[in-house]
Amino acid sequence: MANTPPSKVSRKKSSKAMLLGVGLDSDGHKRITTGKNFALVGGTAETHEAMTEKAMKINEHLSRRGKELHEVSREEFRDIAVKVGLQSPSDPE
Repeated sequence: MANTPPSKVSRKKSSKAMLLGVGLDSDGHKRITTGKNFALVGGTAETHEAMTEKAMKINEHLSRRGKELHEVSREEFRDIAVKVGLQSPSDPE
């Protein structure tokens, strides 16, 4: 029995997606905010607050659609990004 290979554990593959926001401006404070499927770091108070608001709005839109971040297509995400002001409608993909 010593040569018996270990049993293979069947794992359900789960896709995960996460938004990462990085504020490149700084006022000397270290800011980190995490939430459901997002992590935000850096930025001034104003920048960090704007990133947090948009990340939360994205989650609200996903919830209304009954989807998780990893379940939306690129086109669906772009539509949501436009709606929350993360991207302008005329921005190229």
